[in-house]
This record gives sequence, structure tokens and C-alpha cells, in this order.
Amino acid sequence: MNIGLGSKRRTVLLVDSDPHARASLRAALEAAGFSVGEAANGREGERTALRVRPDAILADLMIESADPGASIAERLKSIGSRIPVYIVSTAAEALVGAVGLDELGVSGVFLKPADPAIVIQTLKTRLATSPFGE
Repeated sequence: MNIGLGSKRRTVLLVDSDPHARASLRAALEAAGFSVGEAANGREGERTALRVRPDAILADLMIESADPGASIAERLKSIGSRIPVYIVSTAAEALVGAVGLDELGVSGVFLKPADPAIVIQTLKTRLATSPFGE
């Protein structure tokens, strides 16, 4: 299934401790033509991202803040990764008001429960225009 991003099927990594949240987003993303990987925590997400090199990562903010040290976004960027990381969280709204996205090292924020149509459109737009998404 072509998702408007060229012939390559794009891969999204979901990092969330809530299996229901992952399953819901997985179903919508796969229906839109994305390949989807999953991780239940930040450490697993980082290892998976380094192994499969997804085109984008959707990570729950609570996973990010629960991990000691840098966030997934900061750790990936420190090794030269240009994978866009999006935060998906119930706490995202308060955080974005206090801290800029650049300071977080993330490409965007979706408030839970995330609207799959908005997530999909954002990913399609971002991945179609990114230099690494070719």
C-alpha cells in the first residue's frame, strides 16, 4: 500500500508502556500503510530504534521522564541519528507550555488520546519532506 511517500514503506516505532495505546496506534498506522514496531519502555525503544532505524518514533512522555539520564530523543541525537521523535502523552500539554520542543529534542507533540488521523497526516507530511525519509 502506497502512503504517498515514494515506493519505500515507512516504519514507525511506538514506545509506550500501555499495550492498549500501542495497539490502537498500531492498527491505525498499519491501515495507513506504515510498518510498525513496538517497545514497552525507553531502553527497549532505544535498542530497537538503533537496530531497525525507523523513519519516526512515537514515544510516551511518561516513558521519557521515567528513564534515568537523557530522553530517547537526546540519546539518539547524540549518536548522530536524525530520526524524528514525537511525544504522545497526557502530560504533553503542560510540558510544551513550559519547555520548547527544541529543548526536548523532539519533532512534535500529540496529546493523548492521540487522534490517529492527525498522527498519520503529520507523519506523512514530515516523512515526505525529510531528507532521510527517501
